[in-house]
Amino acid sequence: MKWEKSNWLSMAFTTRGSVIPSIRRRVLLCVMFGLLISLLHTYKYPVFQKSLADTVPAVVLGLLLVFRTNTAYDRFWEGRKAWGNMNNNIRNLVRIVWLGIDERIPEDRERKIAALEMLPAFAIATKLYLRGQPLEPELSKVFSSAQLQQLNAVQNPALQIAFWLGDYLQSEHRRGNIGIYQMNELQRIINSMVDCVGTCERILRTPMPLAYAIHLKQLLLIYCLLLPFKMVGDLGWGTAPVVGLVSFTLFGIEAIGVEIENPFGNDPNDLPLDNICKNIQRTIEDTVNYGHPPESLDLDLDVN
Repeated sequence: MKWEKSNWLSMAFTTRGSVIPSIRRRVLLCVMFGLLISLLHTYKYPVFQKSLADTVPAVVLGLLLVFRTNTAYDRFWEGRKAWGNMNNNIRNLVRIVWLGIDERIPEDRERKIAALEMLPAFAIATKLYLRGQPLEPELSKVFSSAQLQQLNAVQNPALQIAFWLGDYLQSEHRRGNIGIYQMNELQRIINSMVDCVGTCERILRTPMPLAYAIHLKQLLLIYCLLLPFKMVGDLGWGTAPVVGLVSFTLFGIEAIGVEIENPFGNDPNDLPLDNICKNIQRTIEDTVNYGHPPESLDLDLDVN
């Protein structure tokens, strides 16, 4: 946000992260068509038809574009909230596991650290699942080859990791290292993490209805191609740049909706899932390296 405020002019002329590369051919098509109509008008062909531009009412087209963009942004923001909730749930889970599960023998601590390492793996597995990418490059350091094989065999690997986390909690409860109320609370947090995965799946598996997307594109193209017939009588050779500006605006708004309706990819306008997963990993590392169980805190409270 600070970069946006201090570099406003630079952002206005940048193409990285914008929709210009994806719409430039359509805009160029409309400009060339405008030039053609201007040329025909110069040679006295009856191309000036002011009523043609009203075939597709601008108000109707504007409402369709607004609905399209708002729907896409709702999907983007819902995806961001789901990942924010997942991040918060993992932080709570880390704190309760680290402080609430007893370590009676050295093996208890090893199992606890192994369980905590599955939490960033849960986020990474969710990210890779949403992107349709393989698990091995990023998860091979956490899981064995047999575990990776099992994760690759299931449809959603994050859910399998959630099963393993639940098994760990049940095991610690049977060992007497965790009480029933703490275990229930931890299971509730894991359930909430799984709900976040389900929210992301719903966004990913429910695209914009095809008929709506096709109809909007058709109306945009018709509107932009009819504009030169209305403008050429007043603008002459200025028709092409004006049509280009209008088509750039309309096609750009529509392309923004297409760009953000699936927020889980690798594009500049998608959610920064890689950074979110790195922050979760850093949380685990900080807890293991610098976290302390409650009994190690020496609080000298002088209450008089």
